[in-house]
Amino acid sequence: MSTNEDVKIAAVSGEDEGFAVLAARQTAGKGRQGKQWISPEGNMYLSFLLRPNCPMVDVGFYAFVTALAVCDAVLEFVPNADIQLKWPNDVLVDGKKISGILLESSPAPNGVVEWLVIGAGINVKHSPSTASYPTTSLAEAGKQVVSVQQVVESFLRHFDYWRQALSEKGFVAIRSAWLEKAKKGPLGVHLADKTLFGEFEDLDENGKLILKLADGSKHSIAAGDIFFNERQ
Repeated sequence: MSTNEDVKIAAVSGEDEGFAVLAARQTAGKGRQGKQWISPEGNMYLSFLLRPNCPMVDVGFYAFVTALAVCDAVLEFVPNADIQLKWPNDVLVDGKKISGILLESSPAPNGVVEWLVIGAGINVKHSPSTASYPTTSLAEAGKQVVSVQQVVESFLRHFDYWRQALSEKGFVAIRSAWLEKAKKGPLGVHLADKTLFGEFEDLDENGKLILKLADGSKHSIAAGDIFFNERQ
């Protein structure tokens, strides 16, 4: 079972914006690029449907909106958390991943977004171990009991705030807020055909990562897996 798959079926069937699926656990959870998202009971697994009527090129803005909402929800329960945002959509606490975000969308014939499904997972009670990155949870970071329902309500409230900010102020406001908490410094980027090493320079107006290489050249990266503490 995957909440994103359930909401995608509803989207194709013509369900209205706001339709959502919250699961106690998932048997087929997935992340970006089809990676498995381990989904034991006790964490938040939420997917919901939007029909934003925006150009397809703007869909990526919602990854940053969602990451900011997760960030604010985490800080609501763990106010002193050492939280950072890792491009393009990871949320880290003490350098460990606490959230998974997956956006899936489809275009309408006129080129705007027909539907957008946002999947957001937050580790509430458990931090499933993975081979690719360390993880943490609200329970581990805050040493307190928090219910999944509390986390869902907080996340959705903050998502509404940031979505409204995107609507009223454009991506410039989202970009500014995201950069304030961005994890920067030396990094590598795995691309389809190569790996680049450099420094986090900036985000451009479309949300692409600007990577500054050792020779001073800058690369604009639309998609890729980034990693820290490794240099060429």
